Amino acid sequence: MWHNDPMNNHQIGLIIILIGLLFILGGALVWTGAFSWFGRLPGDIRIEGENVRIYIPFTSMILLSLALSLLLGIINRLFG
Repeated sequence: MWHNDPMNNHQIGLIIILIGLLFILGGALVWTGAFSWFGRLPGDIRIEGENVRIYIPFTSMILLSLALSLLLGIINRLFG
């Protein structure tokens, strides 16, 4: 059963606001071209033919996974 605890609601609201701010920051970085390197790192596979393009961004996904794990770990320590 859900409890209507004001402190819990306050923490959830703050987390939602922080996630929204991160989305805005990420969108601004993508819009300005700050992530143009994404998918072009050593270890990322790009196969381009006449009729087909295949992108397998291994290294980029590992870096993204590490960054998200670090971010979620920080959020867990702050609010957990």
